[in-house]
Parts: sequence; C-alpha cells; structure tokens
Amino acid sequence: MTITSGSSDLATLAERYAEDGFVLVKGLLSKEEAAFYRQRSHDLLALLHRADDPTWAAAREMTDAPTKLQHLHDAQFYDAAFSRLLVDPRFTDVAAAVMGVENVQLHHTKLFVKPPENGSPFPLHQDYPFFPHKYHRVGAAIFHFDDAPVEKGCVRVIPGSHKEGPREHDPEGSYHLPDVPFDSAIPQPAEAGDVLFFTYLTVHGSGVNVSEEARTTWLIQYRDPADPPTVKTHDFSLGQGMMLRGVDPTGRSGV
Repeated sequence: MTITSGSSDLATLAERYAEDGFVLVKGLLSKEEAAFYRQRSHDLLALLHRADDPTWAAAREMTDAPTKLQHLHDAQFYDAAFSRLLVDPRFTDVAAAVMGVENVQLHHTKLFVKPPENGSPFPLHQDYPFFPHKYHRVGAAIFHFDDAPVEKGCVRVIPGSHKEGPREHDPEGSYHLPDVPFDSAIPQPAEAGDVLFFTYLTVHGSGVNVSEEARTTWLIQYRDPADPPTVKTHDFSLGQGMMLRGVDPTGRSGV
C-alpha cells in the first residue's frame, strides 16, 4: 500500500499496514533532505573505511556474478544528523500509529549501500528469527536516500504474509526462506524521501542492483517497549532501548 505523506491520516496508514503488513509512505522526507542524508551516508562510510561485506551466503546463490554490499550499524553514534532523524515526529508518529501504540523504542539501525552494477540482494525472509519478541509488536522503517527502482534492487514484499505468524527459516542461510519463490514477492520501487514501514513478520527481500548508480537506505528497527524479547539478541547494537517517542513504562531500557 502506497500513501502520500500529508494526504492521508494515520488511521488510514494503520489500517493498510494491518491488512498488508507494510505501507510505503511517499515523500516523508523532502528530496533535499534525502540528498543530504545520501551524501552523509557515503561520506560516513568513506571516513570509517568499512571494508567488511555483510552479503548473506544464500544471496550469492541468487546471481551468477559476485556481488558487494556496504553497511554500518548505528550510524547515529557517528553522525548527529542520524540521531535527529531517529526522533523526527514524521517518522515516529507513523511508527506508533502502525503498531497501534503510543511509545516507540529503538532496537537497532543499519545503513546499507548497494554498489552499482553488482549490489548484493537479500533472499526472502522475516526479521522475526533474528530478534523474536513475545507479542510481535516490532517493525522496520527503510528510509530511501536515493531513488530505488526495480533495477536498483528495491525491496520486495509478500502482502499479508505477516498474518501467518512466525515461519521456519533455514539457519544455514542467514535464516532465509528457501521454499518461498523470490518472484512471489512484489517489488516496491521507491523515490528518494520515501519510507517503507513493515512488520518483522512480513516476508521481504530485495534484488540485485544492476543499475549504474548506488542504492542508499537506512533501516531503523523499532518496537513497543512493553513487548519483551524472548531471546536476547542484537545486544551489541549501540543505543538499544533508546526511546524515540513517549516513555518506557517497564523501566527495562532495552533489557
């Protein structure tokens, strides 16, 4: 479901999110803001000299040519511009609305750059097995800092797949879903400034970037602070438990 920021109320967003398991909010950031964050992203990766490649083993089976991927955990701890975006009400109000809660807590963030011509894909998966929670009130927001058409390896989702709950994943292939055909997921091309929100139960992935330009995105994983994790994972993520909106009524602060 695609909705233009400012043209529809939060109740509509929440309704479509509940039905489809995702919603693409158009123009949540302006083109100028997206360009600013794109430049900051590339400058930050160059400054930190991050050479590790987080491409999944299963992703290498999706294409015959070698692929590459750049990433950075917790960009907000390296650049204050990302800290400001974390608590921007344009983002946090939507995150709260689609989860049906008042309070939004940070789980972790990841900056991704898919290089041109061979940017790595992601096999279909749920985020659930990486950090399971009791009530499944966990979501993600992908900020697009440049255009992400199909040829750039845009995100793909299976609408309504969240309704089936947690699925069995292959632990040998980065917990992907080998029995779900990649072509069954619907591409969600986006423009710079668009933000894709989805639940951690929604089956999703992305294709190879075969274009001549990089694809730059920032992933924010967030949750209801009243939803406890069933397994303690991602505890290496800086700032986990930070309140992005409202308060933590449990006093756990991410524990």
